[in-house]
Amino acid sequence: PGDGAQRYGPPREVESSGPVEAGPGACTFDSRHLYTKKVCGEGSIRAVSYNILADTYAQTEFSRTVLYPYCAPYALELDYRQNLLKKELAGYSADLICLQEVDKSVFVDSLAPALDAFGLEGLFKIKEKQHEGLATFYRRDKFSLLSQHDIAFSEALLSDPLHKELCDKLAEYPLVQEKVLQRSSVLQVSVLQSTTDPSRKICVANTHLYWHPKGGNIRLIQIAVALSHIKHVACDLYPSIPIIFCGDFNSTPSSGTYSFINSGGIAEDHEDWVSNGEEERCNMPLSHSFKLLSACGEPAYTNYVGGFHGCLDYIFIDKNALEVEQVIPLPSHEEVTTHQALPSVSHPSDHIALICDLKWK
Repeated sequence: PGDGAQRYGPPREVESSGPVEAGPGACTFDSRHLYTKKVCGEGSIRAVSYNILADTYAQTEFSRTVLYPYCAPYALELDYRQNLLKKELAGYSADLICLQEVDKSVFVDSLAPALDAFGLEGLFKIKEKQHEGLATFYRRDKFSLLSQHDIAFSEALLSDPLHKELCDKLAEYPLVQEKVLQRSSVLQVSVLQSTTDPSRKICVANTHLYWHPKGGNIRLIQIAVALSHIKHVACDLYPSIPIIFCGDFNSTPSSGTYSFINSGGIAEDHEDWVSNGEEERCNMPLSHSFKLLSACGEPAYTNYVGGFHGCLDYIFIDKNALEVEQVIPLPSHEEVTTHQALPSVSHPSDHIALICDLKWK
């Protein structure tokens, strides 16, 4: 539809009830949709990771005047952004979508029903204090859900014996410990099984790490908990199933967190252990046994706002079991900056979606 005027005789003039607002014009995702017209084949998985900017944060006075002063106020409104977002996501024909900063009401009333119509089933995990959280969607005719293993980092750290060693070490640094335990960050972990080949199972993890620029030490601890938990699921509960780990890691490629995920270890003298100064120093060596690769590489930026741009979002994949078939190009710098920065009338978030096609080795 959308051609109603032609179908029902000549268009009538209608009195507008409010100010006339410009439509988005060409959207930042239009050219990307040319790569994703069809769902990819059976042995492939199209994965998307996207921080969609919670309404909770988009519509504060601070956001309108300080964070996104360049964005037309109507383009920050929930309905406007939701319509753009649903159009964007639907056009990616994805098999897996990991979203961050999802308001509960947006998930229930908007995204889940819209994506349901495109064959995707959604799972939601709330951050208790923030009224927003994580959503994972999977294509129903390609995958079925075997189990869910979501955690809140602070709670897992305190109560799960899996993290006892880290917890004990952290207790030696009470200031840092308190900060870690105050955070409401969560990790969503879903085990999916291929509908066409039941021997193929996959562990999909989704997270949004602590945001503060000086919080490198906190993020290192959060990611250590995440990787231990994922290992428990993908190595102990389901021996050696591949993992796809998506999220907004709030960490650039030069950070300790990125280096730790990529290399499998971090030294106790890494500079990120003093990211918030001496009084919050917490030196500890960390390691994990996964072989992970950033499927979309290290783009110049995945977050572009007035005062900052950088690469913060990643889709990490299990190098041993999965390979990258194609990465859908990000919007051009010109498209991103047409309206100065993000969000804008033609882009619903301050982040850019990462999209790649993966296949089993």
